[in-house]
This record gives sequence, structure tokens and C-alpha cells, in this order.
Amino acid sequence: MSRIGKKPITVPKGVDVQVAEGNVVTVKGPKGTLSQALPASIIISRENDQLLVTRPSDEKEHRALHGLTRSLLANMVEGVTTGYARVLEVLGVGYRAAREGKNLVFFVGYSHPIRVTPPEGISFEIIERRAASEPQQVIVRGIDKQQVGEQASKIRALRPPEPYKGYGIKYQGERVRRKAGKAGKAK
Repeated sequence: MSRIGKKPITVPKGVDVQVAEGNVVTVKGPKGTLSQALPASIIISRENDQLLVTRPSDEKEHRALHGLTRSLLANMVEGVTTGYARVLEVLGVGYRAAREGKNLVFFVGYSHPIRVTPPEGISFEIIERRAASEPQQVIVRGIDKQQVGEQASKIRALRPPEPYKGYGIKYQGERVRRKAGKAGKAK
């Protein structure tokens, strides 16, 4: 039995979970509403304030979908209650991010600024540098974990961190493997 799939999901007060025909699950909470079609072969049931995910048999496909379905459902419940955030750091001489309404404008060493428009359900926040040596932080927030991660990945791809000085856009806590520069000429 899947260890992740066996764990029940606690539904907090103020969160409404509805399972429609074909395992289309709609979760409504204080932060918003998420809806997703989950695998139809997996059984989702509710007992009091808990959601239980069970599989009909021990076939390979059902075993694979059991933990996945439970994780997706738990992410939806957590998203509508607390939401998700990814923190990115912009580091480099002259590299910075600025707000332009809801949009972000990145100045990251190209001849032109790069504008990023948030999709629906995503918001951006910028935390300015306190010191010149500290990186500027950009926070991507939303209720859909997949969408937040995807948007953060697209922003990081604008200028991934380079290995010599570490300049670029990276996730907070990401370790950039550094390379040594040119070796000096021996006389």
C-alpha cells in the first residue's frame, strides 16, 4: 500500500470539498477556488473532516495513481487555505527587478528590459535590497502549487545563475556550483 496514499487529508473549517462525477474535485476556501479532474479509477471519500483516497486494486497503474491523487488533493486543500510562494533572488551588478502595475520588469544584463505579466491567480512581490551585497528578492504567490512553480521557473529561465560570479536569477536557498576563473600565467 502506498504510504503517502494511506494518509488521510484533514479538511480545515471554512473549506468545502465537492467530488463530482468522473472525480472532478472542486475545493473552495478563504483564498479562492481550485478545480481539477483526478484519475477516475481512484476512490475519494469523505468521513467527517477528513478525505480518504483508496485504490480499487493492487494493479501497477492503481498503485502509481494512489499517492499522486492524494498529493494533488492535499495540495489543493493547502492552496486554498494558506497559498504557495516561491522566492527568487536577483543578484548581479546592475541586475534588478521593478514593478510596473501588476507586471514585473527585469533588468538583467540584456540590451532591453524584460517584462513579465502574471497569469490569472498569480501575484508578484518585490523585496528591495537592504545592502548592496544582498540579492533583491522576488516572491511569486498563488493558490495553485503547479502554477506558482511554473511561473517561478519561467522567471529563473530569463537569466539563470552563471557559474563564475553567481550572477543571475536563482531560487532562494539554491546552491550555484562555482567554477574557478582563469589561472594566472606562471613566469
